[in-house]
Amino acid sequence: MPYSAYPDLWEYLLHTSKHIVMYGMGNGADKILAVADAKGITVEDFFASDGFVRGHSFHGKRVLSFSEAKEKYGADNMIVLLSFASSLPDVMENILRIAAECELYAPDVPVFGDNLFDAAFYAAHKSEFDQARALLADRESMRIFDLIISYKLTGDLKYLTLAQNDPDESFMRILPSSTFETVVDLGAYNGDSARALAPYAPALKTLYALEPDARNHRKLCAYADQESRFSVIPLQCAAWSEDTVLCFDASGNRNAGAAQNTSAVLQPRTTKIKEVQARSVDALLDGKHCDYIKFDVEGSEEQALLGCRQTIAAYTPALLVSCYHRSEDLYALPHLVHELCPLYKLYLRRFCYFPAWDVNLYAIHEIPVDKI
Repeated sequence: MPYSAYPDLWEYLLHTSKHIVMYGMGNGADKILAVADAKGITVEDFFASDGFVRGHSFHGKRVLSFSEAKEKYGADNMIVLLSFASSLPDVMENILRIAAECELYAPDVPVFGDNLFDAAFYAAHKSEFDQARALLADRESMRIFDLIISYKLTGDLKYLTLAQNDPDESFMRILPSSTFETVVDLGAYNGDSARALAPYAPALKTLYALEPDARNHRKLCAYADQESRFSVIPLQCAAWSEDTVLCFDASGNRNAGAAQNTSAVLQPRTTKIKEVQARSVDALLDGKHCDYIKFDVEGSEEQALLGCRQTIAAYTPALLVSCYHRSEDLYALPHLVHELCPLYKLYLRRFCYFPAWDVNLYAIHEIPVDKI
């Protein structure tokens, strides 16, 4: 059915007669609570998994266990808002068990940026979403695209359980991994994505790994030292459109990124800020060949793509671009990649995660057989 027929989660929460409780604490909970407060939605309590209940408080309330929340409000008379992210199978199974007992939603709040993905946001950008969907190269990409929008509007996890792909398919059927010799990994973290790629890239010789966070970079260097099959060049810098210095969230977590001038509603916590060197891929490679670039740069994907313009024009490397950090990513990044190189075929895939994280756009330049 058309997206306009889906209920807007925030409107539903505003008018429900049920008690609203939040599952989880931390930055995600802060963001959801801030949006709820701004919209006049009351969250009555917080609960955690049994192993995390230690008598502590969150936003002035004692954190309950799930059983305490059910006893207080009744399983049929409360709405649970999931407020943390996970891809761990046992954690996701527990979330689904709670969803089987209570009405549960996972509100979509952006990792970065000010734009909340609600019905008004979708309506304002409907034409851009339609154009982005039309750029996708196969039915599976369009199916994933549709399910992600359905989830973002409703917060209903059933759409995410349907929108899952096997990572092996991406490495074996979408990316020409076996041909990669030179790779650039933007947002390399501790080398996890390089490790995931390595079994599918037997020809790999050189991998440039950019990671701005100091703690993560130390782990990346340890991985580079022990990798013997190919050369890993760890660089402590952020990916950007040009060589410059940026203010950086140095909190040391996986989602650390360039500090943004964001609203207090969606970014309520003060972060630890440091200056960090930023590089463009074009300046880094200085005209050298590249086969593949991975972009997972915590909301800076647009700027990082702009820093690859010359490399893309010269070599059309395969691209993997994360499309979930900002609400506009789902339409803006396909548009930008197409603008940079209309020859690319675009594919959208999503790996197992609650909420809608690990959404990846793949850009592949498939050379016609008669041109080889």
